[in-house]
Amino acid sequence: MSQLLSVPVFSDVICPWCFVGKRRLERALDQLGLAGTAAIRWLPFELNPDMPAGGMERAAYRARKFGTERAAALDRDMTALGLKEGIRFAFDRMERTPNTRPAHCLIAHASREGRGSAVVEALFTAYFEEARDIGREDVLAEIGVQAGLGDAAIRAALRDDHLRASVVDIEREAGRLGIGGVPFFILNEKWSVSGAQPAEIWLDVLQQTHDTPAKVHTS
Repeated sequence: MSQLLSVPVFSDVICPWCFVGKRRLERALDQLGLAGTAAIRWLPFELNPDMPAGGMERAAYRARKFGTERAAALDRDMTALGLKEGIRFAFDRMERTPNTRPAHCLIAHASREGRGSAVVEALFTAYFEEARDIGREDVLAEIGVQAGLGDAAIRAALRDDHLRASVVDIEREAGRLGIGGVPFFILNEKWSVSGAQPAEIWLDVLQQTHDTPAKVHTS
């Protein structure tokens, strides 16, 4: 398992399970001593592709999607789960659910500059632990600059129609591949892992990736 491990990941930065799945994969890679050999590439999957450009008030969005009581219960459960994974979800401080297409454009730009993983981590942290509105250009620019990108290049990327179109094209490709939910991981173009699998499952998958025919693990 010394060769580079390719791991494209379809995810959305407002998906709490994607944040949990990221942590679990990282823990398994660390346990196997593979963290430095994994090329993780973050691909766009918008949970709300029709979200208004300015996003929505989160409480209203969650109530409409799940109902008020169930939405509160889901937040409580995810908060407890997050603590076990080292994530401090700040659901009680979140005010808006953003349109994430600009964030995916930032990730695409950062990936071209070799900073994709750093930006994804910063976006998850900003949204879920700091309760920031990652749909805003100024917030995205600040995140990108802190990850080592230039402010002017970031803002140009966020307004680049061709980059936006490429994000949409990749999302359509996910649909053609039959990917209906995230996180969704592809390992060496051979194995697929669907959902935020426990680290124990990842240990088994990573150990067998190079020796076993294609297989899909589902949550």
